[in-house]
Amino acid sequence: MTDPVPHTDHHAPEGLRTRGTLVVVPGRGETRTTYTRLGRRLAADAYRVRVIDAPDLDSADPAGALIRFGTLLADAVEGTAAEDGVVGPLVLIGADTGAVAVAGLLGRAGFPGVRQPDAVVLAGLPGRGAGAVGGWEGELEVRTSCPTHRGTLTEDAEVRRGSLADAVPDALLAAAYEGDIVVPALLLVGDDDPLADHDALARRAKSLTRARLAVVRGAHHDVLNDLQHRSVAAETVTFLENLRNDLVPLIGVETSAW
Repeated sequence: MTDPVPHTDHHAPEGLRTRGTLVVVPGRGETRTTYTRLGRRLAADAYRVRVIDAPDLDSADPAGALIRFGTLLADAVEGTAAEDGVVGPLVLIGADTGAVAVAGLLGRAGFPGVRQPDAVVLAGLPGRGAGAVGGWEGELEVRTSCPTHRGTLTEDAEVRRGSLADAVPDALLAAAYEGDIVVPALLLVGDDDPLADHDALARRAKSLTRARLAVVRGAHHDVLNDLQHRSVAAETVTFLENLRNDLVPLIGVETSAW
């Protein structure tokens, strides 16, 4: 049965002014439940968070898949609007193929129907030809070493096991890695992510005018949900807060022994 409400919302604490709108786009095999922990944490910092379903990246019609994803994303964004409209800044957070879809949409097709996002977070962007092997335990090894996240994935009957072996359409990967993304971008990758092309990510970050590549030590493919998830969330919030300050860092280190 199709979910009549294809999103999950996390709101800022009562009494606090909402500091921006974040739309989270899951990746292969993931569900909205996968991002409950992240959504609650970001919402606790007074951001409006909406988690949508993972995009269906049809390999037979990649261009059409992007257009359909753009329409669904536009509807999801507009659905967060209050009386004064969508609370900015609007930031899209994509993981795995969610990151591919977000980057591909902005890099090639634009963002039809609503305002352009003010920034993007691209987490665990996969490389070309990378796939997971070895059954469910092998897939968990690729995804994460966090026992809580492993439990969340294992206990969620809607998680599609074996999905990391699904090929990502080359046309969409090309759009993600080669398209012109003009908004500020935070790229997140685990240094133990076997699905990432680390050299290609470094080139991608350098090719963009306003991008930051953050490598998370010891993290696997599910970089938003691995053992380092608190530090990754903190890096994300720091990016969001600096974004509100025209990307000028709010904290500068004068001196440090570590």
